[in-house]
Amino acid sequence: MTRYESLASAMAEEIRSGSIAIGSRMPSLRQVIAQHGVSQSTASRAYYLLEEWGLVRAQERSGYYVAPGAGIDSGSRHRAPSPAETSKVDISDLVFSVLDAAKRPGIVPLGSAFPSPHLFPLPRLAKSLAHAARLISPWSTVVDLPPGNEHLRRQIALRYMGMGISQPMEEIVVTNGALEALNLCLTAVTRPGDVVAVESPGFYAALQAIERLDLRAVEIPVDPVTGLDLDALSAALDKHPIRACWFMTNFQNPTGVTLSLEKKKALVELLAKHEIPLIEDDVYGELHFQAEYPLPALAFDHKGLVMHCGSFSKTLAPGYRIGWASAGRFTDRVQKLKLMTTLSASIPVQAGIADYLQHGGYDRHLRKVRNALRAQLREMETSIRRWMPQGVRRAHPTGGYFIWLEFPEPIDAMELHRLAIERGISLAPGPIFSATHAFENCIRLNYGHPWTPHIDDAMRSLGTLLVHPSVRRAT
Repeated sequence: MTRYESLASAMAEEIRSGSIAIGSRMPSLRQVIAQHGVSQSTASRAYYLLEEWGLVRAQERSGYYVAPGAGIDSGSRHRAPSPAETSKVDISDLVFSVLDAAKRPGIVPLGSAFPSPHLFPLPRLAKSLAHAARLISPWSTVVDLPPGNEHLRRQIALRYMGMGISQPMEEIVVTNGALEALNLCLTAVTRPGDVVAVESPGFYAALQAIERLDLRAVEIPVDPVTGLDLDALSAALDKHPIRACWFMTNFQNPTGVTLSLEKKKALVELLAKHEIPLIEDDVYGELHFQAEYPLPALAFDHKGLVMHCGSFSKTLAPGYRIGWASAGRFTDRVQKLKLMTTLSASIPVQAGIADYLQHGGYDRHLRKVRNALRAQLREMETSIRRWMPQGVRRAHPTGGYFIWLEFPEPIDAMELHRLAIERGISLAPGPIFSATHAFENCIRLNYGHPWTPHIDDAMRSLGTLLVHPSVRRAT
């Protein structure tokens, strides 16, 4: 158990026992730091955890207060998590049921995994595709087999250079989207029965890959504010024979949180100490709202252990299915697996995207997309404040197009999803982001579509559904 979890558990016992009366003001952060000899970060995270358990509520500029009903022990739902254990994964049926329901015509796409296609320069991209197709050599059907189109790999390497990362073109393997890159990397470093560390909550496709490859998962907690719990990861590395980690360090799906540069560096150093590869899923990095791309963990890798996976599906051309893996010391293995499975990504599409990257104004397009997403996030945050219950906890993403909501009341996110679908609204319920189907009190929302009164009405409907009797779980 981490330091902040131990502190939160001790404070929780005082609240549940009645030692601190309901409605009473909790000790200030300064008092907790002095009394327990902890850092401000530890004290803050302990209060975040108490808030998540429904034991305290924050009041702006006033501090934390014991929440109504907190003095009654409400069972295991509020207990601190036990040390991470490995588990078999059985998530696909749940994921498919949610995704299938969201495909219905006319649905409000709050649960979508993609931003609006209207954000992409598809006519200009088509021109690049047509131009490149006319120039394709017949020999490209052989030359452009893995690792992929040389022109495209050179353009990708130049984008790494723009981040200050010296990335050899020879280590870049072009794939059918980032998902194939991630799966190839995972296959390259594991065998059936191996243990893989994943985020919790985390990207459901990582869980599906682990399920398909007959691996076992150990879930590492992700805080919506501070990101991956490195203390929990360190404990898991000491306890389990972990063979690989699959993490998102920028604009994590589903929480939207980004690890600080210090934590990224510490993560790479921790894994290097154990000689464990990191599969870094960085498909949202280009969708940052700050001045520069937030450096990936790859920037701190000196041993070739980080396999950095990216894609143009979220930023340029979702239907073109072009991604890549910068696979480090595992490049040869990933390249051979690509040859053994799908052989090659589309040769004309690779050439077309390479042409667009060089001549089409990709950076100008990205600036427009980032401005649109930033504006849509502001609308979403306004709608959350207007329609969602008080005390809902959320991160404040600085990129990407997802926002994660943790509700203070006990709700059934799967039932909320079912009722929302009946009303023409999709959302992504928390249980699909966990190997153990946890996070019943959570949902992920997509703000990647132009804001309209119709979307705001959908948010209002969700707020109304949260008080539906079948949605509220008994405590």
